[in-house]
Amino acid sequence: MKFEKRSHYSGFLNREMEFNVYGHAGKPVIVFPSSGGSQDEYGDFGMIDSIRNYIDRGIIKVYTPNSVDSESWFSNKHYHDMGNFHNLYDSYIIHELLPLIRYESNWQGKIIATGCSMGGFHSVNFALRHPDVFDTTIALSGVYDARFFTGEYRGDLAVYINSPIDYLYNNNDEWFLNQYRNNNFIVCVGQGAWEEPHIQETRRLQKAFNDKNIPGWFDFWGYDVDHDWNWWKIQMPYFLNILEQNGKLI
Repeated sequence: MKFEKRSHYSGFLNREMEFNVYGHAGKPVIVFPSSGGSQDEYGDFGMIDSIRNYIDRGIIKVYTPNSVDSESWFSNKHYHDMGNFHNLYDSYIIHELLPLIRYESNWQGKIIATGCSMGGFHSVNFALRHPDVFDTTIALSGVYDARFFTGEYRGDLAVYINSPIDYLYNNNDEWFLNQYRNNNFIVCVGQGAWEEPHIQETRRLQKAFNDKNIPGWFDFWGYDVDHDWNWWKIQMPYFLNILEQNGKLI
């Protein structure tokens, strides 16, 4: 498997941003780290090995950018500043990393967003904010309400636009809704240890999707399925297999 450890300068974040690349060809995948995770996390916890078959066959090419969560949602800042810093990260991903991915992968179509735990939040949020960029989302054990990080944010716009539970209900723009209805959303959660808040959040997001008539696969795994890498390593190739079988990885 081809592997590259890279970095490039972000003008939005005013720093070098590290990212890893796994694979030589295929549909690009952006993996968002879990809370406090880095660009190495997905490989270190065995997730790359779990999907190596798809990488080696050139079905997908995986990019794992570093996060800035410690300066946004997990900082001690005021909630407005949390949201603002995340919005710089959003600009970095969409306006700096994405063009690099498109150029290097010679891929002009839509791509995949995925992540576990905090990465699940990011993947859903990015896919809903940018449905013209991401056509497939695989969110594992995420949360989808920004209050999980900020507490009551009093309608602050910088936070609101990053709280899918809130903005999805209020989005009546047909440009967004039509793309949502044609994209692929997989939102999975176990029902074992440490999953309780994630179960509740997944059900709330499912209700929002249903109320907006947006198709989505909300998959609740068993009571033995914990909030843990061992299960995410099973879930990710399971969903990729189904997507491939249905011609969704092209």
